[in-house]
Amino acid sequence: MTQINSKLELEAFCCSNWNEINKYIDQQMESLPTPFYSSVDIRESSSKVAPVDHNMYPAGFNNVCSADLDAAIDIMTKTINKYQANAKVIGIIPESNTKNTFYLDHLAYLSRLIRDAGFEVKIISLDEELFSANQNSIELISASKFDLTILRGTFEANELYANGEKIDFAVLNNDQSTPLKVDWNSVKTPIAPTPLIGWFKRQKNKHFAHYKMVADQFCEEFSINPEILQAKFKTVEGVDYSTKEGLENLAKSTDELLADLPENSKVFIKASQGTYGMGISVVSSGEELLNMNRKTRNKMDVGKNKIKFTSVLIQEGIETILKYDEMPAEVSIYLIDGKSVGGFMRANSQKSTNANLNSRGMVFQKFCISEIKENQEHKCKEALYTLVARLATLASAYEIKEIL
Repeated sequence: MTQINSKLELEAFCCSNWNEINKYIDQQMESLPTPFYSSVDIRESSSKVAPVDHNMYPAGFNNVCSADLDAAIDIMTKTINKYQANAKVIGIIPESNTKNTFYLDHLAYLSRLIRDAGFEVKIISLDEELFSANQNSIELISASKFDLTILRGTFEANELYANGEKIDFAVLNNDQSTPLKVDWNSVKTPIAPTPLIGWFKRQKNKHFAHYKMVADQFCEEFSINPEILQAKFKTVEGVDYSTKEGLENLAKSTDELLADLPENSKVFIKASQGTYGMGISVVSSGEELLNMNRKTRNKMDVGKNKIKFTSVLIQEGIETILKYDEMPAEVSIYLIDGKSVGGFMRANSQKSTNANLNSRGMVFQKFCISEIKENQEHKCKEALYTLVARLATLASAYEIKEIL
């Protein structure tokens, strides 16, 4: 078999060998604990297409096309039944940032999807600080004016209840940057994704090491140049931005990675446990890290819920060629049980093509995979993004396997 050496060749290969590709990935996932759902951020340059982030507790179902959500009903039904046969009452355990009305939109759409799949849905918080002493529920309104009720969750004989009703199965939608105060090992109610792998435990460093392994194996199987599907990276431990400890080592590793990239490249310096686009800087030399001012170092030092960053991922900056309304853009693909169910474009008018787009100024543009499949012009591109997202989710299954 002739090796595939360009992005265009890979795109054509995905289009003409789609069933074979998916059969291979399905076989790899069979023996692994595939996450209940996930989202994968993908950057496409002139020469490669690669994942740059993976979220095991996605928070943007409101940005997925309605037609794709309708098409995802069947897979949602099958996935829940896989975890808990004959389940009727499904709980969603959300984040505690209830003032974020766009997140509430997401909860409304996720609830609708599960409800349309044939289940009763209750949104249940295990964060006691959300409720006053005698309060068992709170009423909220989302950005799109959906009414949401958040119920206080309780445990009886180690099983999850809300308003006295037993929950058959719970979908965790809290990334646990700060761990919830629950002894998860004693809980009998099935919960997915596993609560043992929130950001208190996960590391981007480990995820991308798994992704490299998965992508290398896939590329060997199908005779593909693996660089087309990956962003090069390095990992550095023991960095303290507040005291500057480890910054020289970080700068040295940054220059080493840049030396392995084309001239004028940039790299993303990412907190290994960072989420919501926090703890990220884009630099073109190690010296920029050494010369960071205190304000920038403070932003890099602490993230969501005051989580302290000490492990760092240095990742090749992939300059996006995608645009939406002349704004630089990237793709986010959503998956349920490792299968693509839709996605959207994240664009940002305040950023350049090689910057972090997941930041202030970003907007979202829905696109319907169900429509793309009918448009031959975009069919190969959709297949390519789905391939990358499925490989990244396969990598996350190895993360889960390590902690179970």
